[in-house]
Amino acid sequence: MPLVAAIPAAPRSLLDFTFAELERDFIASGLAAVHVRALWRALQRELKNEFRGDEEFSPPLQRWLTANVGAGKAFFIDAPPETADIASSDGLTRKFLLRLVDGQTIETVLMGFTGRHTACVSTQAGCAMDCVFCATGQMGFVRHLRPGEIVAQVRHAQRALRASGQADLRNLVLMGMGEPLHNYDAVMTALDIITDRRGLNLGPSKITISTVGVVSGILRLGEEQRPYHLAVSLHGATEAERSALVPASKRWPLAELMAACQTYYTKTQRRIFFEWTLIAGQNDSPAQAERLVVLLQGLDAHVNLIPLNPTGGFAGIATASEAAKNFKQVLQAAGIPSTIRQRRGIDVAAGCGQLRAEKSRA
Repeated sequence: MPLVAAIPAAPRSLLDFTFAELERDFIASGLAAVHVRALWRALQRELKNEFRGDEEFSPPLQRWLTANVGAGKAFFIDAPPETADIASSDGLTRKFLLRLVDGQTIETVLMGFTGRHTACVSTQAGCAMDCVFCATGQMGFVRHLRPGEIVAQVRHAQRALRASGQADLRNLVLMGMGEPLHNYDAVMTALDIITDRRGLNLGPSKITISTVGVVSGILRLGEEQRPYHLAVSLHGATEAERSALVPASKRWPLAELMAACQTYYTKTQRRIFFEWTLIAGQNDSPAQAERLVVLLQGLDAHVNLIPLNPTGGFAGIATASEAAKNFKQVLQAAGIPSTIRQRRGIDVAAGCGQLRAEKSRA
C-alpha cells in the first residue's frame, strides 16, 4: 500500500468528499474499504477534527493519516475556529462567527425549540443577491463555500450540542449568509454528506433550502427530485413591490419565478414555503396580502411571515403585531396556511450577516 497519496494541486479537505467519493479515490490510492469506513465514521459520526495517535485506528490507517493529513500534506479537515460565540439572553439561540482558512468569516446559528434544535448555516461568504434589508446582501459577494465548509458548520453545531449534553441536531436550514442555489453543486454535495446515514444522518425531510428566487436552481431541484423542502423569499406580490426589496427580481422576474415554482410543484408535488419579511408600511397591508393570495393560486403553499430583523443599512422597521395578525388573517381566510415566525436572537444579531457586520465595524 502506498503510504503517501498523490498530493493534489492544492490540499483538499476530507470533508469535501461524499462517502462514495472517499471509497473510490482512497481505495484507489491504497486504503482498504474497512479503513475508508473507519475514517468516514470518525469524521462524520464521531466528529473528530484530528487523528494524532488515535489508538482506535488500525496501524495501516494510522500510518496513512500521519503521512497524508495535516499542515503541508495532501489533505486537511475543515474545523474553522470561532471568532465569536454569543448566546441570546433567553438561552435559546447561539450564534457562531467562524473563520475560514483564507480569513473569511461566516455565521452559523443554533436555535433551540421545544424538543429539538435547528442549525442555520451559510453557503457563501457574502451574497450577490443584494436584498436591501439583508446585512449579508449589503456586504456584497466574496466567494462560494466548498462542500466541506458547509459540512463543517453542521459539525460545529453538533459538537456544541454534545459538549453541553444536549440531543443532536434535528433540523437544518440553509438560510444563513449567501444564496444556496447560486452555489448549487457544492450545496448538494454537502447535503449528500450531511444526510448520509453512516454519518451525520440528518433526515432530508428535516432540511430546508431557502432561495431568493434563482429560477434555474428551482427548476433543477425539481428535475432532480431533491428530497428537501424549498423556501422561496417573496416579500412582494407585484413586480414593482418585489423589485424594490429584492433586486434579483430584475434578473428573475416575478412571473418567471412563479412559473418555475409551478413547474417544481408539478414535478415533485411538494409543498413550497414562501418567506415574507414584514416591513412596516411597505409590504404589510391587507391589500398586499390579498395580492399574495392571488399570486399563490394553484400551489400547495405555506407562508412564513417574518417580522423584519433591523440592520444598519436599511431604514425599515418591523411590522407591528396587530398588522402582522391582520395580514395572516387574510391568508387564512383564503385557505393559505401561514405562520408568524418568532423573532429569535435579536440580541445576538442572529439575522443573516448581522454579527459579521458588527464585528467588521468593531
